[in-house]
Amino acid sequence: MNNPLSIVASKMKKVMTGYIKLQEAKQISKHFSDYLRPVVADTVEKKEQVFNIRHQVYCQELGFEPVRENEQEFDEFDTFSTHAMIQHLQTGGFAGTVRVVRPLEDYQQLPIEKYCLHSITHKTLNPANFQRAEVCEISRLAVPERFRRRNSDKFAGAATGAIDTETYSDTELRCFPFIAVGLYMSAASIVISKKIPHTYVMMEPRLARSMGFLGIKFQKIGPTVEYHGLRAPYYINPSLLMESLTPAFRKMLNDIQVSIEAQKHLFGNKSS
Repeated sequence: MNNPLSIVASKMKKVMTGYIKLQEAKQISKHFSDYLRPVVADTVEKKEQVFNIRHQVYCQELGFEPVRENEQEFDEFDTFSTHAMIQHLQTGGFAGTVRVVRPLEDYQQLPIEKYCLHSITHKTLNPANFQRAEVCEISRLAVPERFRRRNSDKFAGAATGAIDTETYSDTELRCFPFIAVGLYMSAASIVISKKIPHTYVMMEPRLARSMGFLGIKFQKIGPTVEYHGLRAPYYINPSLLMESLTPAFRKMLNDIQVSIEAQKHLFGNKSS
């Protein structure tokens, strides 16, 4: 026969564990919203900010693209992309950017299809299997150097969103790269808002592992190849995202979704 005291203790433990997780979730989301907010780039001026941030990171810092006189890095995919930025509330400056590329015409491709199609070996999850409006790609994530001043952000890969898992601590929020995570969450919110069922990302395997710490479980759909460093194709959909996301970061995603939804009129059914 079960000891009544043991049953009560077990129930109390579950209640306390749930309470602690709830408080952690509120703390993480509040920490983000106290200092940062997601912004959909809906004007020419904001898009110029997007392209300037990308020029700083991809052209000047990493050398992935040639330096341009106008300090604006953009390509053919930007015409059918929705761009988001993270704004630093204290200064009003923009601390990073990301885009969601969504082709709508038959001739439009995802970047991963144009440059790395050979790397996708998963037959059923090849983007060619779906209608154009059913696929998208998260790409061109960039965090400029001036917003990576902490020791935890000063390592290779931080400019494009990687997380240094050696310095990450569940109890030390100051070590967490909220700008990069906020950008991923903003992109996810756009994907969910637009009801796009299939999302692709070309990224470093260590970045995919880093995302696993948040409960974001990308599915690898091909081998690691050389493309601006070692990268591999990954797939995710809203169901995979929500079923594995940790409670703490689910709260953060929900709050960012509310903010993005409030700006939904800025991107509607068209790319921005």
